[in-house]
Amino acid sequence: MATSQEVIIQHEVGLHARPAALFAKRAAQYASAISIENMTKGSQPVNAKSMLRLLSASIQMNDQLRITAEGDDEQAAVKALCELIKQNFQETE
Repeated sequence: MATSQEVIIQHEVGLHARPAALFAKRAAQYASAISIENMTKGSQPVNAKSMLRLLSASIQMNDQLRITAEGDDEQAAVKALCELIKQNFQETE
């Protein structure tokens, strides 16, 4: 059974370039299959471990996302990726 959580992007440029690279790198640290779905735009889920797939999802500031993971470490993966977003990709304003 998969684990999912919804979160809203607060980063001013959304999930582009550097934030997408950080997100994909963090997702790749987990064995679980991880997808991200842009609920605001109603797009299909994409592979969260692929920077190109993340960029193709056109995720912008204030978009609501659903992060889903399925595998042995699914709960830890979803928690870590949601925290990364909530921490604004570890950037300081």
